[in-house]
Formats: sequence, C-alpha cells, structure tokens
Amino acid sequence: MEKKSGTDGGLKILCLEDRVEDVELINRALIKGGLSFSTMVVDSKDTFENALPEFAPEVILSDHSLPQFNSFAALKIIKDRGMKVPFILVTGSVSEEFAVSCLNEGADDYILKSNLVRLPSAIRNALNKKQIELRRETAERALRKQNEELVKVNHELDSFVYSVSHNLRAPLMSILGLINLSRNGYSNNGDYFEMMESSVRKLDDTLREILDYSRNARGGINYGPINFRQLLKQSIDSLKYLGNFDKIDVRQNVVEASPLHSDADRLKVILGNLLSNAIKYYDPEKPNPYIEIDATISPKELVLRITDNGIGIPQELQSKIFNMFFRGTEKSDGAGLGLYIVKEAAKKLSGTIEVTSQVGEGSSFVLKIPNNISMQIS
Repeated sequence: MEKKSGTDGGLKILCLEDRVEDVELINRALIKGGLSFSTMVVDSKDTFENALPEFAPEVILSDHSLPQFNSFAALKIIKDRGMKVPFILVTGSVSEEFAVSCLNEGADDYILKSNLVRLPSAIRNALNKKQIELRRETAERALRKQNEELVKVNHELDSFVYSVSHNLRAPLMSILGLINLSRNGYSNNGDYFEMMESSVRKLDDTLREILDYSRNARGGINYGPINFRQLLKQSIDSLKYLGNFDKIDVRQNVVEASPLHSDADRLKVILGNLLSNAIKYYDPEKPNPYIEIDATISPKELVLRITDNGIGIPQELQSKIFNMFFRGTEKSDGAGLGLYIVKEAAKKLSGTIEVTSQVGEGSSFVLKIPNNISMQIS
C-alpha cells in the first residue's frame, strides 16, 4: 500500500501503517490539532525505503508491528542513512520497558493510538528538538573549525617569532661585524660596503614579507576595478633594483576579454612575490634568461601564468614551497614567507596557485582567481 492523503501542502509526513482506519484517525487528529500537512502512507520495507528519497518526509510516524516490517527496522534505516528526521512511534498499548527501548533506539516520542490528541504537540516538539539539534551541530562544527584555525595560528605565531628574530638578527650582526672591521682599520672598505648593502637588502626583504603577511592576514578584501596592465607595469618597475633584473628578458602577453574586478593590493603582492622569485632564481648559465607573463582576463576569472627558464625546483621540494618560512636554497634573502603569502592571498580571493617545475629547465606558476565583477566592496 502506498497512497497520499491529508490537507494540501504543509508538513510532509511519512506514515508507516497498514490499517486504513488508523491512518484516518491519525489524519483527523492532525487536522484537529491545526496542522497543515500531506501524508504518504506505506506498509512495507520496500515502499518505506523508496519513499525516503522520493517523498523527502519532514516527519515519520510509525506503527510498531507490521506483517513483515517494524518500527525498529525502519528506525535503523533512518539512522544508517544519516537522516535527521523526527521519528514518532504511534502504536497500541505498550509496556514502559518497550517505550524506553524505543526512545533509546532513537525515536523522538511515542504516542498511543488511544491518545492521538497528543500527536500534534508531539510532532511540533519533535520538530523543535531537531531544529535545536541542527543548530547545536552547526555551532559545534563552527567551533571545531575555529579551534583548528586557532591551533594553526598559534603554531604559525611560534614559528613566526623564532624565524623573524633569526632573520632580523643575522643581517644586523653581519653589519655590526663589518663596522668593527672598518673601525679597526682593515682595508677593502669597498667590499665591506657591498656586504653591508647585501645585509641591508636582506633586512628590507624580511621586513617587506612581514608587512605583506600582516596586511594579508588582517586586512579586509577590497573589491574594485583593476587596470591590470598598469598594475603589472608597477610590479615590474618595483623590482628593477634587484641585481639580476637587467640580465633577464621580461615578456608580457595580456588578453583582456573583460574588465577585472578584484583586490588590487593582494594581486600586487602576488605579482611582486612571483616575479621577484623568478628574478632571484634565474639561471646564469643560460645565454637568454627570460620571464614570460601570460594573463587572460575573462568575465569568469583571471588566469595568470608566470614562466621562467631559471634553475627550477627539485621535485621533492615542490610540495613544500608554499609552506611558511620554507627556503629552498641559501640564496633566499627574506624570511621564507613569499610563496606562503602568495598561497594565502590567493585563498583570500577564493583562488588557487599551482606550480610545475623541472631542475635545469625552469618553473611555471599558474594563478586563478574569480573575476568578481558583482562585488565592488567587501
């Protein structure tokens, strides 16, 4: 048996019952209790299982004992499927022990057929109970996520303090040592000044990375129109001070099929870090070092590919380069935050960053971020 009854629309009630007259009594009690509902009636395991996805009930009313099925088996099906649907037993006279066992198995309530006047309030109470449980589970998931984020932040903070203190002290101690050598009359002052300049640049790189990290972590997202060609030019011009810049051919290919809307500050940080890495790790053995910048802006997204023929990244390090404070070589001048900031900034913009690389051949970084034309402000 499988049929629908009740009022039009309203609460969807799946009724597991094999007696037509009992279904009528249940419907009358619900109407009298002021409920608007539609009921699907089933009386077997197969029809019950089919009704769960097809009818998508909001409440299940179940007799205990049917010819080839019972309420415990029905309740187990609900639990196995992970469904959060109020389940109320509606049956004849039962012992107190049986009622307790039903509730222990997960039933929300039980109603005697001789006392159906209580059914409407039992349904309302069960629905309220499920809503409270769902809100609690949602809050618990949010709390777990916050705790995970807190553990991550605390771990990063510990690493941050240690690494930054080391990266700031090392160049300072080097400068102090060179000053003492100069003060004591040693020659080669020109070499000393070059070494001091190198140490100062290391300090500057570290401080720049710290500022970029702080701005990305704490700042809100400011969506707006971006002149990408101008932003790219500014990013390239800001890196001309790097020692190897004049040795590298920087090629650009920008295809703009749509205006770009995103966070200009974060995009500039991403460009700066990716380009500075490509410059720092160029291959001096190659006669024609280059960096290729390919950008395609569509209404959907920005796809930015930065490719170089530099020294490349070993396969075993490619999964680590986006980690906080990771530095693959001694040539690294900063705190090892650059690519970590790129990854975190891309994540803030709901984007992705990927790398492919081969030692001796070069590297290619691909950034994809949504073009948020509809989001002018955060």
